[in-house]
Amino acid sequence: MSQADRWMLPEGIAEILPADAKSIETLRRRLLDLYHSWGYELIIPPMVEFTDSLLIGMGRDVDLSTFKVTDQLSGRTLGIRADITPQAARIDAHSFPRAGANRLCYAGQVLYTRPRSVHGSRAPIQIGAELYGVDSLSADIEVISLMLETLLAAGVEQIHLDLGHVAIYRSLAEAAGLDTEQQSSLFALLQSKAAADIHRWVTDNVRDPECARWLRALPDLAGGSDCLARARDVFVGAPAPLAAALADLQCCADALAKRYPAVELFFDLSEVRGYDYETGLVFAAYTPGHGLALANGGRYNGIGSVFGRERPATGFSTDLVALNQLGQETWEEVGAILAPESDDDSLWQAVRALRREGQVVIAALPDGAESEVRSRCDRELVKQDGHWVVQPRC
Repeated sequence: MSQADRWMLPEGIAEILPADAKSIETLRRRLLDLYHSWGYELIIPPMVEFTDSLLIGMGRDVDLSTFKVTDQLSGRTLGIRADITPQAARIDAHSFPRAGANRLCYAGQVLYTRPRSVHGSRAPIQIGAELYGVDSLSADIEVISLMLETLLAAGVEQIHLDLGHVAIYRSLAEAAGLDTEQQSSLFALLQSKAAADIHRWVTDNVRDPECARWLRALPDLAGGSDCLARARDVFVGAPAPLAAALADLQCCADALAKRYPAVELFFDLSEVRGYDYETGLVFAAYTPGHGLALANGGRYNGIGSVFGRERPATGFSTDLVALNQLGQETWEEVGAILAPESDDDSLWQAVRALRREGQVVIAALPDGAESEVRSRCDRELVKQDGHWVVQPRC
């Protein structure tokens, strides 16, 4: 490795320099304060855990995304977290259990074995919130509302909200008698939105004509507010869980439309993201000009069963760095105060007082080391009549 190569970082891994770091940290504090105002309590899970707990219950995608290492103390396999959600579920079930609702929030870096998009980061800063212990539509609406408030607080002005429900596909697959392998095959086709391939697959694999008709209709059941009305017409006589899912989607959409009339709602009834672990409503937020979801989440009941305490759960997360880049908020950089090089004790006391007030005070250093910080200082401390006062710098 050449000397120049020693400064290179792995692909998908980036450092955050002062200007961006300050902006990201300001947004992090703002969002955690927002979650606190809603009653969500901050947790700080560890970066690594035993894979026995870290990879249970959250689906194959998390397993494939997780770096694994051997613990030199125990000999067991450790995982470097690729998602904080399973850690929050473990904390709710074991470390911080409550009989009723448990609202938890978090912010921390995660690590992926591979980027989840072209040129995407492998080390995003994940921030989000989870609500445990409440199996009701009101909890889903609260979490989606908090996700939208997160985007608004970050300065995202145009928000498109996608809503779906895992029970729609799950109930149709069960009614059609699809085995695990068949469900996986159809799942892959639905993810690719390949309507023609879906039609051919259903013709070849589903014998019941009514179930076949329902499954063929899925790719076309996407769109705006008329989507649910069309779905109710298509799914007449469908399994009861499907009808209940449509009712939940309608109720959720009505509530969100009243709270956030400027947010555009979109429905995709063939949405199968998180099918292997999510159990109810799934949702994702987008903004024009950005192809990937800014934030997403869903209901994942039963997650705590792997820790011996099964709990209903719903939550969301977003990438703090990506959100900071897309938000329209600008964080004004306040100039600093330059303190001259001096051993005057009264200067030290004046500097301490200013810093306690929240001012940035940078001390001048010898040998020209203050040349860089002088460019950041728009004011300076000057001694007048025996007192140190702040004055504009010339």
